[in-house]
Amino acid sequence: MTRAQAMILAAGRGERMRPLTDLCPKPLLEVRGKPLIQYHLEALGRAGLRELVVNTGWLGDMIESRFGMHPAWGTPHDPMLTIHYSHESMNAGGPYETAGGVARALPLLADAFWLVGGDVHVPQFAFSLPRLREFAAGGALAHLWLVENPAQHPKGDFGIDAGGRALSHAGEQFTYSTIGLYRKAFFAGVPEGNPQGLKIPLAPLLRAAMDRGEVTAEFYSGPWADVGTPERLAQLNGG
Repeated sequence: MTRAQAMILAAGRGERMRPLTDLCPKPLLEVRGKPLIQYHLEALGRAGLRELVVNTGWLGDMIESRFGMHPAWGTPHDPMLTIHYSHESMNAGGPYETAGGVARALPLLADAFWLVGGDVHVPQFAFSLPRLREFAAGGALAHLWLVENPAQHPKGDFGIDAGGRALSHAGEQFTYSTIGLYRKAFFAGVPEGNPQGLKIPLAPLLRAAMDRGEVTAEFYSGPWADVGTPERLAQLNGG
């Protein structure tokens, strides 16, 4: 197979979305008649990406059953877009956290790839193959898109300096949108394939890389929402 140039994170349990996620994985919850994850799949396909990875955990078989390897937006199936699934065992008490999940999928991924959370709604974000290639030709290990801090996360996550370098701590901080470009080398300290199913959060790795000057960032001003609670989902659906 051609190595995938994008990964969608879809393995979370969605505890704050219960009871909606008791019988439905969070990425399949619908915003305006369409599953959250479908917005990403369509946008990545429009950008010309043809091999994608989706990691799954809680009720992950429902995601694979819904979209299969060649998803259909109606009929027929799109033979140009292929989804590969990276399954995470629930036996260890839950998914492997973000970095652990990416490490699990690394054998399927290209040396540089897009990464996006399956539970954010960002309908106007433009994924791009040229932008991916530009990143791959540069020196950064990761490039992040940051957004205005939502009410539920007022302190933000990271800062940006005047030269576009991401800062682990800053006077003015913004929220990580969950959208980024990454190199495999960013995860060099994590066993590729994560055979032990280690739970490894992403934020500490990002902060360490930022302190080494290896991460860049930019601000995204388009519509973005972390669909983390039933109330936020209802707001997006006009309720």
